[in-house]
Amino acid sequence: MRTLIKNIKELVQVERQPKLRAQGKEMAQMETVKEAYLLVEDGIIRAFGPMSEWNGTADHEVNATGRMVFPSFCDSHTHLVYANSRELEFVDKIRGLSYEEIAKRGGGILNSAKATAAASEDELYDIAQQRLEEVMRLGTGAIEIKSGYGLTTESELKLLRVIRRLKENSPLTIKSNFLGAHGIPMEYRGHQEDYVDLVINEMIPKVADEGLANFIDVFCDQGFFTVEDTARILEAGIKYGMKPKIHANEMAVSGGVQVGVKYGAISVDHLEQMGDTEIECLKGSETMPTILPGCAFFLNLPLSPARKMIDAGLPVAMASDYNPGTAPSNNMQLILSMACIRYRLTPEEAFNATTLNTAYAMGVSRELGSIAVGKKANFYITKPIPSYAYMPYSFGENKVERIFLNGVEV
Repeated sequence: MRTLIKNIKELVQVERQPKLRAQGKEMAQMETVKEAYLLVEDGIIRAFGPMSEWNGTADHEVNATGRMVFPSFCDSHTHLVYANSRELEFVDKIRGLSYEEIAKRGGGILNSAKATAAASEDELYDIAQQRLEEVMRLGTGAIEIKSGYGLTTESELKLLRVIRRLKENSPLTIKSNFLGAHGIPMEYRGHQEDYVDLVINEMIPKVADEGLANFIDVFCDQGFFTVEDTARILEAGIKYGMKPKIHANEMAVSGGVQVGVKYGAISVDHLEQMGDTEIECLKGSETMPTILPGCAFFLNLPLSPARKMIDAGLPVAMASDYNPGTAPSNNMQLILSMACIRYRLTPEEAFNATTLNTAYAMGVSRELGSIAVGKKANFYITKPIPSYAYMPYSFGENKVERIFLNGVEV
């Protein structure tokens, strides 16, 4: 099946020599083709270029006159499978309670863990599938989903099985992440090393036995898991073939960046608390620093120094952190806008941060994250818009009109 998208006003973020990620000054570079065509065959991008050069045939044609085409967003950090919303905690925050104070009294992650334990796998799957449809309509074509709202072996496995079902039934590219070390259950307060032992000796082997996770993650931060805890958990996950990721430096300079780099983490995420030492540590590494603007916005946290990181030659990715407690938005168009408005990235840098670099942070940038021959045909066609800068500029509307995943309109 050959599908031709023709008369494209502007085909954005094309790569003629694909790279795995964009870093430093490369992030400001973004090639486009005006008055373009895009040819898709069997789910793969086969050709693109100026419309004046098209002289082939296609089984199906889509006229994109007046519209632009972009590669789908890749959202490399979400907690999409959860049972309950947490708007009551939202009100507590307005009244002055901190995230840590809410967590200490059994709210936060523990609140979601309690609701998750009470929900059936089918219930969790049905609501998660609805959320996936929402993110797809907003232009996301690939997503990483973490567990972490279980905090018991049974519940963590239940969450990961839901993610596996989503992978099997959704056109989105989905990666799964085991985050058993997301919070410390109340019964382990004061002796959290016993919970770390449970994660290492019971949870990880069972997750691996069922092949449920691509990644292993740890919330390495003040009030959560220590650098020592994190190292033990990552070492155990690596032995079972899980690639490390890290929640790092959200609440404090925790050492999470350093331990992530040491163990070859594909990404270190959050990074609201970053100094020169952390930036130097990331230089020359294969680890993608990933910023979560929605969380910083929702919790009114300090902004990660994205501009300083890019100017130091680092790559930067930006993901949604979609979850019920600290970032209840699944909209990557909004993250694109925040990248420009709050972090002062140019539109070109923001697109690289939410597509190619987030694809890298999921381990899929060889097949996703840009318009390139041989890559998977995940892209969207916009409504009529004046320029690609309009995408981050107009943060209050959905600019996506038509969605193609694996070369098929959905």
